[in-house]
Amino acid sequence: MVHGELWTIKELFVLPNEYIYWSIQIVMYPYMTGLVAGAFVLSSLYHVFNVESLKNIARFALVFSFALLPVAMMPLMLHLQQPLRGVHVLMTPHFTSAISAFGIVFLGYGFIVAAEIWFVYRTYIVRNIVRLREKVDRSAGETLLLTIHKIIALGAYDLSEKAVAADHKAVRLLATIGIPVACFLHGYAGFIFGSVKANALWMTPLMPVIFICSAIVSGIALCILSYAVFMEIRKMIAKRSQPGPGQIAELRSIEKHEVHSTARYLLLFMTLAITLELLDVIFRGYTAVKSWDIIREVIYNKDFVKIFIFQYGIGNVLPFILLLLPRLSTRRACLACLLVLFGVFMMRWNVVIGGQAFSLTFAGFMEYHMPVIPTSMETFKEGLTGAVSVAITPFILFYFLNKIFPAFIRDEKH
Repeated sequence: MVHGELWTIKELFVLPNEYIYWSIQIVMYPYMTGLVAGAFVLSSLYHVFNVESLKNIARFALVFSFALLPVAMMPLMLHLQQPLRGVHVLMTPHFTSAISAFGIVFLGYGFIVAAEIWFVYRTYIVRNIVRLREKVDRSAGETLLLTIHKIIALGAYDLSEKAVAADHKAVRLLATIGIPVACFLHGYAGFIFGSVKANALWMTPLMPVIFICSAIVSGIALCILSYAVFMEIRKMIAKRSQPGPGQIAELRSIEKHEVHSTARYLLLFMTLAITLELLDVIFRGYTAVKSWDIIREVIYNKDFVKIFIFQYGIGNVLPFILLLLPRLSTRRACLACLLVLFGVFMMRWNVVIGGQAFSLTFAGFMEYHMPVIPTSMETFKEGLTGAVSVAITPFILFYFLNKIFPAFIRDEKH
């Protein structure tokens, strides 16, 4: 059976060898890389530009970005028929290949994030090593953590004022370098689509810029939503441990302050992303190239609900209004962020799936029916279960990373 035949429905005149080859995993791929880039940019707003109001959420965003990083390659690995060959992209650099260039950027970005986390947490790691060494009745978990921290410390135990100041400078330098690298990491995905000359919907120079802006929007929205959820969990744990009322009030105050401060930057990047997306649609209609008739049929007829109702209406306009209304509450901000994430996902869906919706004959259409219940490994990988597996993996990784690099400690300034 031909790849794509299981979930492709054809209409009118479509070539026999045409199917929806790029399915949900290729939608998840730019979506996940966008979350990585957006979370890192949010973290860098504090480390590079000294936005003091983002101090607490910046550390969380940095660790969360590191948890998202390995998952960026996961959709491609699931989509490939020979996934073991995927590592060749990282091991055999080739500067004239866009895919190989992504491997180089991906590895470089991974090293930047890992190094930044090391410098941010070095003081904490050294102090924790000293604390656990002096503890007589260590548990098995504490012994394991002590071993991990000893390995990560790399023998750098100097906590002098000069050494700590050097750490701060290194963090700022790495964050500064990391911003363009993170943007290029996701702009590459837009570049891949925008350079496909055979597809009229994708062939636009604005595609990389649109992808970058929407990536920052989605990453910031996910960090706000996740940060608020984790803070609620912390408050629930604090209530069970019966602390003083001041601790819960402090957690609530921190949560509200961070969410409100970050929401302002989310609005700023949303404005830029929406403007670029609308500019692209207007530009296509104004130039009206030869393929405009079939593109117009897809945009304004076949995918009207997905584009104008789901993507622009529910995913852009509604959250924009929610964030602009006065007296923004944490719950309303979280609802807006959830809608923003849905809108960015629909944007990826409409680009990837919508770009394959029309035949190269310009006289037929194809529709993708995502497999919900897996009946084979193929339908598992390219269906709802595969997409959900990709979506939950970063939270599992974050759980373990948070044990090593606590994302909510506030005793160090970086």
